[in-house]
Amino acid sequence: MKELVVISGKGGTGKTSLTAAFAALAENHLLCDTDVDAADLHLLLAPRIVETHNFIGGSKAAIIAEDCSGCGLCTELCRFAAISDDFVVDPSECEGCGVCRAFCPEEAVDFQPRKCGEWFSSTTRFGPLVHARLGIGEENSGKLVSLIRKQAQFLAEQSGLELIVTDGPPGIGCPVIASITGATALLIVVEPTISGLHDMQRVAELARHFKIPAMVCINKYDLNEEMSSVIELETERRKLMTVGRIPFDPAFIRAMVKGETIIEYDPSAQLVETVSSIWNRIRSSELMTKKEARILPIMK
Repeated sequence: MKELVVISGKGGTGKTSLTAAFAALAENHLLCDTDVDAADLHLLLAPRIVETHNFIGGSKAAIIAEDCSGCGLCTELCRFAAISDDFVVDPSECEGCGVCRAFCPEEAVDFQPRKCGEWFSSTTRFGPLVHARLGIGEENSGKLVSLIRKQAQFLAEQSGLELIVTDGPPGIGCPVIASITGATALLIVVEPTISGLHDMQRVAELARHFKIPAMVCINKYDLNEEMSSVIELETERRKLMTVGRIPFDPAFIRAMVKGETIIEYDPSAQLVETVSSIWNRIRSSELMTKKEARILPIMK
């Protein structure tokens, strides 16, 4: 079993639209959306939820009034000013660090696990999908990403599927690290701008650090062909494979509005031929066809 993770240095580069197009082209695969902070792959795939599970990602403090002596040590130690002068914890300010509980001489602090979001196993017209939704303002997105990737691996193994196609989050933070660790290969989607070049460099450096092979796709390349050439030179310098260029085309947006992939929206379009060619190049690349390629244990 192999896993391709589609990522980008910033949001809005078109990685979800591209992932959905790959879902329409791939065979014997499972889909996973690890952009849990702003999941949107489901908007294009219209999944039917089969299972819903709560995500317990942390705890919040609560002071037990009848046990509290009013010594004030908790308010003194709380670095987030989450405890009022009358010893009531503001749940929106509490970071769940547990310092108040650890140092309370009366053991008057309750520390209950809390629901931070939900994760789902679903079916779509292109196969199974594992996805999640983190609650507003909640943390531990990396933990939730690791959880749904493990579930995706389990379901793929159980169903005898050969490939997991993952729509990853943007950036280089904790959820990205949790999304790419142990993947077979990455596809970095980049736009032809100076900031796009810098974003790609940061993501490429992250991939190098974790020793994960990466490929690059330039989206909307014709908006700045000079910068697209600069990006290709940078990928060559870093010994990364550029799998293709996609021109700017409003058809992507029109397909999105209809809740369709670009493959479904206009199967005969030149754009579909371009995306299909990129997918074939990815699937036949050495990175995805090496026999020793496998999904490694996910970092906790």
